[in-house]
Amino acid sequence: MTPALPVSDPSPGDHLHRATAGSVAEVAAVFLRLGCMSFGGPIAHLGYLRAELVEKRRWIDDAQLGDLVALCQFLPGPASSQVVFAMGMQRAGLPGALLASACFTLPSALLMVGFAYGVATVGNLQGAGWLHGLKLAAVVVVAQAVWGMGKKLCTDRARVSLCLAAAAIVLAFPSALAQLGVIAGAGVVGLRLYRNDLTPAPSPTRAGGWRGHAVAGSALLVFLVLLVVLPALSSATGSRAIAELDSFYRSGSLVFGGGHVVLPLLRAEVVPRGWLTDEQFLAGYGAAQALPGPMFAFAAYLGSAMNPGDRSWLGGIWCLLAIFLPAWLLIGGALPFWHRLRAKRWAQAALAGANASVVGILLAALYNPVFTEGVRGGADAVAALVGFGLLEHWRAPPWLVVVGMAAAGQWLLPA
Repeated sequence: MTPALPVSDPSPGDHLHRATAGSVAEVAAVFLRLGCMSFGGPIAHLGYLRAELVEKRRWIDDAQLGDLVALCQFLPGPASSQVVFAMGMQRAGLPGALLASACFTLPSALLMVGFAYGVATVGNLQGAGWLHGLKLAAVVVVAQAVWGMGKKLCTDRARVSLCLAAAAIVLAFPSALAQLGVIAGAGVVGLRLYRNDLTPAPSPTRAGGWRGHAVAGSALLVFLVLLVVLPALSSATGSRAIAELDSFYRSGSLVFGGGHVVLPLLRAEVVPRGWLTDEQFLAGYGAAQALPGPMFAFAAYLGSAMNPGDRSWLGGIWCLLAIFLPAWLLIGGALPFWHRLRAKRWAQAALAGANASVVGILLAALYNPVFTEGVRGGADAVAALVGFGLLEHWRAPPWLVVVGMAAAGQWLLPA
């Protein structure tokens, strides 16, 4: 999850529900523009959102934005996309929320579907230099994510130990179920270790309502019911469409720590089943780094690539909706209850442990399959180090590094 912005208002949730309403057309225009320009990952996305919504349009203030970001720290899913959904809801109701999410995601989703069509047209990717460059780009981007998240979320020996233990367990037992167990177990450990160490946030004077606690509770209930029912329904029906819905919904439900964490979850769902090869999976993931908008748009590529043919774009839409649905249900359901929950010391303690395990899961994914598939020798290792330096030290735009790595793979690196 992304760090919360400072909250100066003693009861920011109250203001969140008093902002001036707008039109759905206005919401669509604003978030489509943001979807076209928001490069750089979730933290950078929040910077774009602040510049547009706080400084330029004054829809909300820093305290209100900080309150929303703090909520998204505690929820699985893409933080920036959840903020977009909540802002669309505040501005133009449920239609505004859905339209804001669609417009923010549309540019990258369309490009991802187009990339899937291109890969299908090319056919056999074995030995393609540009594809190898995209694999190296994935090494660079995931390594930067592990490094940056580790510095922020593993700040003492206990959390470093949780991180390393999580990585070891996931490497030994590579499955989505193991990842879920690791996150839950680390949350319990964090609860025991940090419950008396963290300073709780001040309690608000009253909790705001979104569309009423009954509606919010219903959204949370639907989230839980789908999480339990979809696996059974998939097994009972044998339907490929239901199986994809189950896999992507479950992945979207378990992503703590930012969009990059979806990599090992999705791979555990689609590669072992034979829906895609590791080569196809990593090609799309590498291409996704060059695009604006949320990392979850990667699901549009996967859905299209898994369902080749003239109508493969329908598979992209299906998987995209499935992976975003948990985030929409959770943000809509949790918002009214958040202002009191965030003041609880136990919630912060559990999250401290869970976030450390997330870094470990991503570290395991960095090794296998990202590093093992992407780095073939010394020249590749040097190229990856250069790319990492460009991203981490020189702050080069991710899209530029990805394009550069693809070009290097095509023309410079040995086959």
